[in-house]
Amino acid sequence: MVSRCLNRLVEFLFPPACPVCGAPVSIHGELCGDCFSCFDWIGNPKCEICGYPLPRSAATGRLLHCPACAAGACRLRWLRSACVYDDASRAVMLPFKHGGRIKYARFMSRAMIWALRDVAMDCDVVMPVPLARPRLIHRTYNQATLLARPIARAMNVRLDVDSVRRRHRPDMGHMTPHQRKENISGVFTVVRPDRVRGRRILLVDDVFTSGATLGELRRVLLDAGADSVCGVTFCRVVRAI
Repeated sequence: MVSRCLNRLVEFLFPPACPVCGAPVSIHGELCGDCFSCFDWIGNPKCEICGYPLPRSAATGRLLHCPACAAGACRLRWLRSACVYDDASRAVMLPFKHGGRIKYARFMSRAMIWALRDVAMDCDVVMPVPLARPRLIHRTYNQATLLARPIARAMNVRLDVDSVRRRHRPDMGHMTPHQRKENISGVFTVVRPDRVRGRRILLVDDVFTSGATLGELRRVLLDAGADSVCGVTFCRVVRAI
Protein backbone atom coordinates (compact mmCIF):
# COMPACT_ATOMS: atom_id res chain seq x y z
CA MET A 1 0.00 0.00 0.00
CA VAL A 2 2.81 2.41 0.95
CA SER A 3 4.76 1.46 -2.17
CA ARG A 4 1.71 2.05 -4.37
CA CYS A 5 1.17 5.50 -2.84
CA LEU A 6 4.83 6.41 -3.35
CA ASN A 7 4.64 5.32 -6.99
CA ARG A 8 1.56 7.49 -7.54
CA LEU A 9 3.30 10.45 -5.90
CA VAL A 10 6.36 10.00 -8.13
CA GLU A 11 4.18 9.83 -11.23
CA PHE A 12 2.33 12.97 -10.13
CA LEU A 13 5.57 14.89 -9.56
CA PHE A 14 7.36 13.38 -12.57
CA PRO A 15 4.80 12.38 -15.24
CA PRO A 16 5.95 9.60 -17.59
CA ALA A 17 7.73 11.02 -20.61
CA CYS A 18 9.41 9.52 -23.65
CA PRO A 19 13.12 9.23 -22.75
CA VAL A 20 14.14 10.34 -26.25
CA CYS A 21 11.93 13.34 -27.03
CA GLY A 22 10.10 14.04 -23.76
CA ALA A 23 6.57 13.57 -25.14
CA PRO A 24 3.96 12.30 -22.64
CA VAL A 25 3.63 8.50 -22.44
CA SER A 26 1.63 6.14 -20.22
CA ILE A 27 4.52 4.30 -18.54
CA HIS A 28 7.95 5.49 -17.37
CA GLY A 29 10.65 4.32 -19.76
CA GLU A 30 8.51 3.62 -22.82
CA LEU A 31 8.91 5.37 -26.16
CA CYS A 32 6.26 7.56 -27.71
CA GLY A 33 4.75 6.35 -30.98
CA ASP A 34 6.83 8.69 -33.14
CA CYS A 35 10.15 7.66 -31.59
CA PHE A 36 9.19 3.98 -31.58
CA SER A 37 8.51 4.09 -35.33
CA CYS A 38 11.99 5.54 -36.00
CA PHE A 39 13.74 2.30 -35.02
CA ASP A 40 14.24 -0.63 -37.40
CA TRP A 41 13.05 -3.35 -35.01
CA ILE A 42 14.09 -6.88 -35.97
CA GLY A 43 11.10 -9.15 -36.48
CA ASN A 44 10.56 -12.19 -38.66
CA PRO A 45 11.91 -13.66 -40.82
CA LYS A 46 15.35 -13.81 -39.26
CA CYS A 47 18.17 -16.32 -38.88
CA GLU A 48 17.24 -18.98 -36.33
CA ILE A 49 20.76 -18.87 -34.87
CA CYS A 50 22.12 -15.31 -34.95
CA GLY A 51 18.87 -13.38 -35.45
CA TYR A 52 20.09 -11.68 -38.62
CA PRO A 53 17.09 -10.06 -40.37
CA LEU A 54 16.25 -11.83 -43.62
CA PRO A 55 14.15 -10.69 -46.61
CA ARG A 56 10.47 -11.57 -46.48
CA SER A 57 10.96 -13.88 -49.44
CA ALA A 58 13.00 -16.14 -47.14
CA ALA A 59 9.94 -17.05 -45.03
CA THR A 60 9.31 -20.58 -46.31
CA GLY A 61 8.23 -22.36 -43.13
CA ARG A 62 11.52 -24.24 -42.74
CA LEU A 63 14.45 -23.44 -40.47
CA LEU A 64 16.08 -20.22 -41.62
CA HIS A 65 19.82 -19.69 -41.51
CA CYS A 66 21.79 -16.74 -42.84
CA PRO A 67 24.79 -17.61 -45.05
CA ALA A 68 27.25 -17.09 -42.19
CA CYS A 69 25.41 -19.42 -39.81
CA ALA A 70 24.83 -21.97 -42.58
CA ALA A 71 28.62 -22.06 -42.86
CA GLY A 72 28.98 -22.50 -39.08
CA ALA A 73 30.41 -19.03 -38.46
CA CYS A 74 28.31 -18.08 -35.42
CA ARG A 75 30.26 -18.81 -32.26
CA LEU A 76 27.27 -18.48 -29.91
CA ARG A 77 24.51 -20.99 -29.28
CA TRP A 78 22.18 -18.21 -30.42
CA LEU A 79 22.12 -14.43 -30.61
CA ARG A 80 19.25 -11.95 -30.63
CA SER A 81 19.20 -8.17 -31.14
CA ALA A 82 16.28 -5.79 -30.75
CA CYS A 83 16.98 -3.51 -33.71
CA VAL A 84 19.32 -2.66 -36.57
CA TYR A 85 22.24 -0.30 -35.94
CA ASP A 86 21.34 2.76 -38.00
CA ASP A 87 20.93 6.52 -37.53
CA ALA A 88 18.04 6.13 -35.06
CA SER A 89 19.64 3.51 -32.83
CA ARG A 90 23.03 5.23 -33.02
CA ALA A 91 21.43 8.47 -31.80
CA VAL A 92 20.50 6.79 -28.50
CA MET A 93 23.17 4.10 -28.21
CA LEU A 94 26.19 6.42 -28.37
CA PRO A 95 24.89 8.96 -25.80
CA PHE A 96 23.88 6.03 -23.59
CA LYS A 97 27.31 4.45 -23.90
CA HIS A 98 29.54 7.51 -23.76
CA GLY A 99 27.40 10.47 -22.68
CA GLY A 100 25.78 9.40 -19.42
CA ARG A 101 22.24 9.08 -20.84
CA ILE A 102 21.51 6.12 -18.58
CA LYS A 103 17.79 6.93 -18.70
CA TYR A 104 17.77 5.11 -22.05
CA ALA A 105 18.57 1.81 -20.33
CA ARG A 106 14.95 1.14 -19.42
CA PHE A 107 13.48 1.14 -22.91
CA MET A 108 16.59 -0.50 -24.40
CA SER A 109 16.48 -3.42 -21.96
CA ARG A 110 12.72 -3.81 -22.47
CA ALA A 111 13.32 -4.04 -26.21
CA MET A 112 16.01 -6.67 -25.62
CA ILE A 113 13.64 -8.74 -23.47
CA TRP A 114 11.12 -8.55 -26.34
CA ALA A 115 13.87 -9.75 -28.72
CA LEU A 116 14.24 -12.93 -26.61
CA ARG A 117 10.59 -13.91 -27.09
CA ASP A 118 11.30 -16.71 -29.60
CA VAL A 119 14.27 -18.47 -27.96
CA ALA A 120 14.40 -21.02 -25.17
CA MET A 121 14.80 -19.02 -21.95
CA ASP A 122 16.86 -21.73 -20.27
CA CYS A 123 19.92 -19.68 -19.29
CA ASP A 124 20.71 -19.59 -15.58
CA VAL A 125 23.23 -16.72 -15.56
CA VAL A 126 23.03 -13.27 -17.19
CA MET A 127 26.48 -11.74 -17.71
CA PRO A 128 27.14 -8.23 -19.04
CA VAL A 129 30.27 -7.90 -21.15
CA PRO A 130 32.80 -6.46 -18.67
CA LEU A 131 34.69 -3.20 -19.08
CA ALA A 132 38.39 -2.81 -18.35
CA ARG A 133 38.96 -0.96 -15.07
CA PRO A 134 40.47 2.24 -16.63
CA ARG A 135 37.48 2.59 -18.95
CA LEU A 136 35.01 1.86 -16.13
CA ILE A 137 36.66 4.53 -13.94
CA HIS A 138 36.53 7.05 -16.77
CA ARG A 139 32.91 6.29 -17.75
CA THR A 140 31.73 5.62 -14.14
CA TYR A 141 29.34 2.86 -15.29
CA ASN A 142 29.22 -0.21 -17.48
CA GLN A 143 26.42 0.29 -19.99
CA ALA A 144 26.10 -3.49 -20.47
CA THR A 145 25.42 -3.95 -16.75
CA LEU A 146 22.62 -1.37 -16.86
CA LEU A 147 21.02 -3.37 -19.67
CA ALA A 148 21.66 -6.77 -18.08
CA ARG A 149 20.15 -6.04 -14.66
CA PRO A 150 16.47 -5.81 -15.77
CA ILE A 151 16.96 -8.74 -18.15
CA ALA A 152 18.20 -10.95 -15.28
CA ARG A 153 15.28 -9.75 -13.17
CA ALA A 154 12.78 -10.59 -15.93
CA MET A 155 14.31 -14.06 -16.35
CA ASN A 156 14.58 -14.55 -12.57
CA VAL A 157 18.20 -15.66 -12.82
CA ARG A 158 21.50 -14.54 -11.30
CA LEU A 159 23.33 -11.48 -12.60
CA ASP A 160 27.09 -12.13 -12.71
CA VAL A 161 29.28 -9.03 -12.95
CA ASP A 162 32.55 -10.20 -11.39
CA SER A 163 33.43 -13.71 -12.62
CA VAL A 164 35.30 -12.34 -15.65
CA ARG A 165 37.84 -9.52 -15.83
CA ARG A 166 38.92 -7.58 -18.89
CA ARG A 167 42.33 -6.16 -19.72
CA HIS A 168 42.52 -2.67 -21.17
CA ARG A 169 42.99 -2.51 -24.94
CA PRO A 170 42.51 0.28 -27.51
CA ASP A 171 38.92 1.13 -28.44
CA MET A 172 37.68 -0.94 -31.39
CA GLY A 173 35.25 1.63 -32.82
CA HIS A 174 37.11 2.16 -36.11
CA MET A 175 38.81 -1.22 -36.52
CA THR A 176 38.20 -3.73 -39.28
CA PRO A 177 36.73 -7.14 -38.33
CA HIS A 178 40.21 -8.70 -38.55
CA GLN A 179 41.71 -5.97 -36.36
CA ARG A 180 38.89 -6.39 -33.84
CA LYS A 181 39.58 -10.11 -33.61
CA GLU A 182 43.30 -9.52 -33.01
CA ASN A 183 42.65 -6.70 -30.51
CA ILE A 184 40.23 -8.72 -28.39
CA SER A 185 42.27 -11.94 -28.30
CA GLY A 186 43.31 -12.82 -24.75
CA VAL A 187 41.58 -9.81 -23.19
CA PHE A 188 39.20 -11.75 -20.90
CA THR A 189 40.15 -13.84 -17.84
CA VAL A 190 37.72 -15.98 -15.83
CA VAL A 191 38.57 -15.27 -12.18
CA ARG A 192 35.67 -17.24 -10.66
CA PRO A 193 35.49 -20.51 -12.62
CA ASP A 194 33.39 -22.07 -9.85
CA ARG A 195 30.57 -19.65 -10.74
CA VAL A 196 30.86 -20.39 -14.46
CA ARG A 197 31.31 -24.16 -14.54
CA GLY A 198 28.25 -26.00 -15.82
CA ARG A 199 26.26 -22.77 -16.32
CA ARG A 200 24.18 -21.71 -19.32
CA ILE A 201 25.21 -18.09 -19.76
CA LEU A 202 23.45 -15.23 -21.54
CA LEU A 203 25.89 -12.47 -22.52
CA VAL A 204 24.55 -8.91 -22.72
CA ASP A 205 26.04 -6.01 -24.70
CA ASP A 206 24.83 -2.81 -26.32
CA VAL A 207 25.78 -3.46 -29.95
CA PHE A 208 26.86 -6.45 -32.05
CA THR A 209 29.36 -5.39 -34.72
CA SER A 210 31.69 -8.14 -35.90
CA GLY A 211 31.09 -10.68 -33.13
CA ALA A 212 34.72 -10.56 -32.00
CA THR A 213 33.96 -9.53 -28.40
CA LEU A 214 31.15 -12.01 -27.76
CA GLY A 215 33.07 -14.74 -29.57
CA GLU A 216 36.20 -14.29 -27.44
CA LEU A 217 34.19 -14.11 -24.23
CA ARG A 218 32.36 -17.29 -25.22
CA ARG A 219 35.70 -19.02 -25.82
CA VAL A 220 37.09 -18.30 -22.36
CA LEU A 221 33.78 -19.18 -20.68
CA LEU A 222 33.60 -22.55 -22.41
CA ASP A 223 37.26 -23.17 -21.58
CA ALA A 224 36.34 -22.47 -17.94
CA GLY A 225 33.61 -25.12 -18.08
CA ALA A 226 30.45 -23.20 -19.02
CA ASP A 227 27.75 -25.43 -20.49
CA SER A 228 26.61 -23.01 -23.22
CA VAL A 229 26.84 -19.33 -24.15
CA CYS A 230 24.17 -17.21 -25.86
CA GLY A 231 23.93 -13.47 -26.46
CA VAL A 232 21.57 -10.50 -26.68
CA THR A 233 22.28 -6.92 -27.74
CA PHE A 234 20.18 -3.81 -28.22
CA CYS A 235 21.27 -3.28 -31.83
CA ARG A 236 23.40 -4.98 -34.44
CA VAL A 237 25.24 -3.97 -37.56
CA VAL A 238 23.54 -5.38 -40.66
CA ARG A 239 25.56 -5.71 -43.83
CA ALA A 240 24.42 -6.94 -47.22
CA ILE A 241 24.56 -10.73 -47.58
